[in-house]
Amino acid sequence: MKGLILALVFALVEGQKQDLEPVFHMGKTYLYSYESVIVHGLPDRSLAMAGLRLASKVEISRVSHSDHLLQIQSPKLEEQNGFWPIDSFIPSPKLSETIAACLSQPFKFEYTEGRVGSIFAPEDCPILCTNLVRGILNMLQITIKKSQNVYELQEAGIEGICQTRYVIQDDTKNNRATVSKSKDLTDCQDKAVKNLGMAHLRPCPTCPLKARNIKGTVTFTYKMKYDDSGASLTSATSDQVYQISPFNEPNGAVVMEARQELSLVGIKRPPISAPTSPLQKQGSLRYHFSGELLQMPIPLIRIKNPDLQLTETLRQLVQNNEKGATKEASAKFLQMVQLFRVATLDQIESLWLQFVNELAYRPWFLSAICAAGATDTFRFLKQKIHDEKLNIWEAAATLPLAFHFVTPNKKTLEIASTFLTCPQIQKVLMHRIIVYLGYGSMVNKYCAQALLCPNELLQPLHDLATEATSKGDAKDMSLALKAMGNAGEPASIKRILKFLPTFSSAAASLPNRIHVDAVLALRKIARKDPAKVREITLQVFLDSTLAPNVRMVACVVLFETKPALPTVAALASSLLTEPSLQVASFAYSHMKALAAGKIPQLYKLSAACNIAIKLLGPRLDRLSYRYSKVIQISDYSSQYQAGAIWRVYLMNSPSTMFPSDIITKVRGYYANTAMDIIEVAFRSQSLSKLMRKQNIPFAEYDTYKTLKELGKSLLGWKELPAEDPLISAYIKVLGQEIAFVDIDKDAIQQMMTSLAGSSDWQPVVKKVVEEVQRGVSGRWAVPVMVGEVRHIVPTIAGLPLELGLGAAAVAQAAADVDVKLSPAVADNFRPSQLWETKMDIHADIRPKAYFHIIAMMGINTQYLQSGFEFHAEFSANTTMKFDARINMKEKNLKIETLPCQQEVELAAVRSEVYAISRNMEEVDFEKKSQIVPKAEIPNISDQLLQSTEGSSKPGSWKQSSIPNVISKGYQQDPEEVYHNSAGRRFYARRFCKKFESLGCSTCLSLKSQNSAFLRNTYLHKLFGEFEAKVILKPVSTDADIDKIQLEVQAGPKAASKIIEVSSSGSKEEEETSPFQDIRAKLKKILGIDNVFMAANKTRRRTKRINREYQTADTGLWAEPSTSLLSSSSSSSAASSADGTEPGDHHRKDEIRQSGTERGSRSRSSSGSSASSKACSSSQADHSGDRHCSGDSEYSNQQANPPVYQLLFKPADEQDTGGEILNISISSSSSSSSDEDVSRAMSQPKFLGDSKPPVLAAVLCAIHRNKQQTGLQLVLYTDTQPKRWRMQMFGSSITGPSRWKLCADASVINYRKVSGSLKWGKDCQDYQIATQIATGQFAVYPAMQMKLEWLKVPSIIRTTARWVYSFLPGAAYMLGFSQRQQPGPSHQATLVMALTSPRTCDVVFKMPELTIYDTAISLPLPVPSHPGTMITFPSSDWKVFSQATLSVFESLKGHCTVFQNKITTFNGVEFNYSMPANCYHVLVQDCSPELKFLVMVKRLEESADLIAINVRLASHEVDMYVSNGLIQLKINGVQAPRGLPYTSNSAASMLISSEKKGLTLKAPDYGIDKLYYDGHRLEVQVAFWMAGKTCGICGKYDAETEREYQTPSGYLAKDAVSFGHSWIISEDPCAGACKLQRKLVKSEKPVSFEKTAAKCFSVEPVLRCVKGCSATQTVPVSVGFHCVPADSALSLDGQPRLDQKSEDAVSTVSAHTACSCQQQCPA
Repeated sequence: MKGLILALVFALVEGQKQDLEPVFHMGKTYLYSYESVIVHGLPDRSLAMAGLRLASKVEISRVSHSDHLLQIQSPKLEEQNGFWPIDSFIPSPKLSETIAACLSQPFKFEYTEGRVGSIFAPEDCPILCTNLVRGILNMLQITIKKSQNVYELQEAGIEGICQTRYVIQDDTKNNRATVSKSKDLTDCQDKAVKNLGMAHLRPCPTCPLKARNIKGTVTFTYKMKYDDSGASLTSATSDQVYQISPFNEPNGAVVMEARQELSLVGIKRPPISAPTSPLQKQGSLRYHFSGELLQMPIPLIRIKNPDLQLTETLRQLVQNNEKGATKEASAKFLQMVQLFRVATLDQIESLWLQFVNELAYRPWFLSAICAAGATDTFRFLKQKIHDEKLNIWEAAATLPLAFHFVTPNKKTLEIASTFLTCPQIQKVLMHRIIVYLGYGSMVNKYCAQALLCPNELLQPLHDLATEATSKGDAKDMSLALKAMGNAGEPASIKRILKFLPTFSSAAASLPNRIHVDAVLALRKIARKDPAKVREITLQVFLDSTLAPNVRMVACVVLFETKPALPTVAALASSLLTEPSLQVASFAYSHMKALAAGKIPQLYKLSAACNIAIKLLGPRLDRLSYRYSKVIQISDYSSQYQAGAIWRVYLMNSPSTMFPSDIITKVRGYYANTAMDIIEVAFRSQSLSKLMRKQNIPFAEYDTYKTLKELGKSLLGWKELPAEDPLISAYIKVLGQEIAFVDIDKDAIQQMMTSLAGSSDWQPVVKKVVEEVQRGVSGRWAVPVMVGEVRHIVPTIAGLPLELGLGAAAVAQAAADVDVKLSPAVADNFRPSQLWETKMDIHADIRPKAYFHIIAMMGINTQYLQSGFEFHAEFSANTTMKFDARINMKEKNLKIETLPCQQEVELAAVRSEVYAISRNMEEVDFEKKSQIVPKAEIPNISDQLLQSTEGSSKPGSWKQSSIPNVISKGYQQDPEEVYHNSAGRRFYARRFCKKFESLGCSTCLSLKSQNSAFLRNTYLHKLFGEFEAKVILKPVSTDADIDKIQLEVQAGPKAASKIIEVSSSGSKEEEETSPFQDIRAKLKKILGIDNVFMAANKTRRRTKRINREYQTADTGLWAEPSTSLLSSSSSSSAASSADGTEPGDHHRKDEIRQSGTERGSRSRSSSGSSASSKACSSSQADHSGDRHCSGDSEYSNQQANPPVYQLLFKPADEQDTGGEILNISISSSSSSSSDEDVSRAMSQPKFLGDSKPPVLAAVLCAIHRNKQQTGLQLVLYTDTQPKRWRMQMFGSSITGPSRWKLCADASVINYRKVSGSLKWGKDCQDYQIATQIATGQFAVYPAMQMKLEWLKVPSIIRTTARWVYSFLPGAAYMLGFSQRQQPGPSHQATLVMALTSPRTCDVVFKMPELTIYDTAISLPLPVPSHPGTMITFPSSDWKVFSQATLSVFESLKGHCTVFQNKITTFNGVEFNYSMPANCYHVLVQDCSPELKFLVMVKRLEESADLIAINVRLASHEVDMYVSNGLIQLKINGVQAPRGLPYTSNSAASMLISSEKKGLTLKAPDYGIDKLYYDGHRLEVQVAFWMAGKTCGICGKYDAETEREYQTPSGYLAKDAVSFGHSWIISEDPCAGACKLQRKLVKSEKPVSFEKTAAKCFSVEPVLRCVKGCSATQTVPVSVGFHCVPADSALSLDGQPRLDQKSEDAVSTVSAHTACSCQQQCPA
């Protein structure tokens, strides 16, 4: 037994694992060799790299139980830059000495059981050296579990607390062990990371790992040797890899590799001597961020004396700006920002005093102060504003930038709070708004990075809200809510709820816009507490007592909380019973937009909305744009993990026809983050008041008093609350509201008065003219730091790895403008005198813009930089120096400018990436290598880029026929230079366009050299160099050009201007010219005879060429077959192939017949031969027919053909006019189509034979020998009652060139518009024709737009093919259907058919593709009816304005009463039989103005006759029928027979006869038209009365679900109850109406809640007055309120119970006719 126990003990001891934690014994010094290497590069090693290597000796001694000393000896730093292994590591002795100095003292650290504790460093040791020590100690951090060999845990290290996996291999035989551990640096519980400028990025914690563009890992390997005294660390290695993919490409990533090696060299006895200076605790092993935060991602600066360096930098910056060196100015500006971050307040103050009075320095100084964002710069700005050293505009420009760039901490927040109370800020509203909004943004950024957000920070905002509420100041309420919204802290929720009526009854009296601002203030709070905000916004949305726009905004905020399916389903189910169609339409369209989204971060919300909308019927989907909508356009690339959403929220209010609230925003998605880029909102209220006549005293009229009294009889009626006109807008950038503006009634009226033309606007115009006459002279510069974004993580070596980006923009302008007017402005100036003046302008304007981006990936500290540096710049430079003379009386404009004198770079985009190595000790000797070795690019000879005049290439322009002003050759074959050497590619391309007549040339130059030949990714394309620039340079000409002149002459002198220019160019021609007539001279100068002569030649060959052309050319965007055109006569053959058809009528019929018969045979294989043959036979029998559809034969095959097979019939297809030909959409032979094109293009009549030109323009270069070269253009017009035509001709001023440009446009009968554009030799080389016609598509009115081309330049074909390639995808995205079917190869046709006033069908036919869709909703109703042609009643130009007016007329409210059928303003129809002799309120103005009242009653003698009573101002108008005639009474007096009748009040009223009745028009009151003929009554109100009417005609608010509203606002159960509620009670003795409304008690026994109850109607029911009995009744549905049977509630003294709950619905009888026996007192 004892032996067994002993064996077990030995076995237990044998199985126990040896302690493997490294042990350093007392009294010994362990000597290690240490080396760390950091390399930055792409995976392909053939490209440039940048790296660092630090080698040293490390000594470690143990001085107590846990305290150890570490001494670093002989550190050597080496830099590598270039191509490995050719460019190896090079020592940096000066920087090594600097690092050795800070590492000379020993460091102390706590070390117990393999874990590093606190670290102690010398007092003056830079943080960089301490972090280097952390990198070494990080290798000693090891956690051993004795019971496991493989395990995972969260372990602390230099990179933070991250998930770590251990694997232990124990070699017990040799007393050695190997410990391996690896960390996933993307799975850290508490990661050491520093983000700057990323407060506006919202990370997605649930996004998968693959969506992250920065991934990292690190592995450690330890070699241990142990014995009885413990384990010793013999060697340790670590490898760290960070993969950074800016574009989220798997193969496009930059790699940072870091490697450490720590090897035991030996052990010596003497321990490390104790440090001589005291040591300070520097924290734990976790990396400390400090010094690197000061160094921006810009080239290294050695800062010695900040104030002197700032002075020198500022002077250099201004000097560079004055010289126009914007690139240098931008670089110096970023350096100045860097210097301001380390400068003290006294240094900044002294610099300010030095330059305060020099205006050129102030914008640079202030902009750099704002961008620095340091505590001292922020305090300095506060002092200057307090001391009023900045003017209003300087302060307004600097404050937003200062609050945006400042680093939020306790000190800067304290300074920011003093801004809020600064008197100088308080007295300027604009500054006050900026400061409060900026303070809220600062609180948001501070709380985003702090563990706890103190409530004291929010107290100033809460105090402002409390003070504004107590004062009733709506503007301050809005400001406080917006500032709290910027802060986005849940602690503000209680304050915000006080402004929402749903949670606070006191808020019900606040303006509607305050409710909206309160809801919007919850948006950013939702990011921190989405559950609470979701609960609040859902309650607000379901509160039907709130205004629709408040509920719609709540819907927006609700969906931004990303609700789950139950919440979305609950919202969708509420829409089934939603009374407001505006709210229902908005919520439905929002869910529909979300359901179609593709953003991965919104997948769950999209899926929930996709399910929820299926609960709703299609009714909401069919609502028009009269209702609120959400429009969304989004796209997302799963390959690059990037996307964007553009949303527009359109919110209509009941009182507007168009959106009253518009919010548009753009949100971007990148990797696993989202960011609100920009948001802009506009809000309007009661703007309709500004669209009508003002200052009408409605309240003084009798109608106002009458309606006030009438309101007392209509139980529960009350007028709408007053609303003052208001326009407000706000803008958000990066999710922060930076500014908003509210323009109230006074400001709007002042602006409208000046625009409308009051008597006070003439002095304003005079002042403006005087200011213009003084001219402008000055220089301006606006530098702005656009942004700074930095992401910093530690490496295992103790150096920071940074991804940084900085951007700056500089805008400059120099202007010198002098204006002279003659005659000068007199004291009695009138604006009409401007039409008699001459104006001379001398201008020299030189604007410039420069945008510079610097990005860095690598090590970035104030001591050294190593990694990749990316520079991108955009520059634009324009010089506008000209003299202009404007003669208004002569209708002449002349502009003169100098020709190109030197090469100018108009715009350029450049980018380059370098591998850089810099250190503080050798700032001027940076090491920089291009990513791809640069080889010599062969120069492109200018001669190679210039085509000679005789050259001719296939597809190029015909150079011999182009005038000098057009280039001698567009470079269709530009030189492309590729140079491949050792796998490296260089590329250069240049496009040039010469204008020799103007002496200048424009070139687009492209150069690139990148690594895309290795891997085709965006990153590899970016790594290298790229340059694109647009250059304007002079061109040598035969004679020097003195100036370039553009002259435009309108009116009767246009012809003389062309003749004058032509004569000055050739005096000999003028002397010997046989033409004495101006028209003949013009005809010769323009070469018109040559144009028509070439057209006649072309027509003689059209038939032959068309036959060959059709058989050879059938491809998409095809070029004419070269086999048909001989090289010797290319010009003539091309002209023939593209010729026109003669206008002879019989000849055209023959060609149409033969062409159609030929087409029917050639197209028989496509399945359309039957219709083609039927068509051709029909044309053979009836040669006069101009259109053939084949409908009858096709109808036998298919009763309802698809929309893309229907044919368009022009409205004038029976017309025989030859100027414009109707071309039907047909799949028959395209030969007839081309012949039709010929006729469409051929319009032989030259307008110049009968009309003088109306405009002439000459662009020419005037040489020093007085010769002119250039272009001239002439415009002719011919206007006839039913026909309008315009012709334009362009040609060269001089020279034998026959190149010309001809344009022709015609309008016939206002139902067809056609046009053609021809250019080339005598306008015959290239031709494009277009036609727009109205007609019929199936049975619907339609419009057809057709584009046809016979031959176009190759560049147009190339562009068309490129656009064509996107059409299928774009059509799919927009929801259109597609069909691949062949069509005419040179024709595109678009047909839009109006299937209803709100919908249309669209068919777009192209050569190989047809895109179509049906029932597309229109934003506005089009007044037309199916089955009718689109025709216009008028034959003059007013038809177009009438068409526009007809659309507006359809927007106006129309209410109709005819017999028992009533149609309301909202289009709701119902039947209602009016009780006889009782006036009903048909429509009245329910706004506070109470402008009008229209009452109607049915006459007792006939059920079809009605009488009306209209109250307007002091007028009472009665219209009724007596003895079969319509009678009119005004104020009780029979109106005279002589109509029309016009009132004499401030607001006009017109009564006239129309058709069989009378018409009343009172537009100033809101009644556009009232028509009455005894049987029928129509009322049309102005669209600005929307939402302001009430009565049987409704509220005109598009809320059809709430149409049956009684005067009290109660929703009646049926039409009869609704009509009865608007009966006006009368005195039973004085009036004819014997009906009145009374509450009734239910006569049926009711058991409510299992107890006996009595029920009373909630709304009164129509009953006969006392003493009368009912002779007719009608059943109506009424709601009842029930109380216990023993309740004291009775009908006595209860006029209405609509405030009580509705417990039951029952049917009762309402009286409609009475028989009375009572005797009224005399």
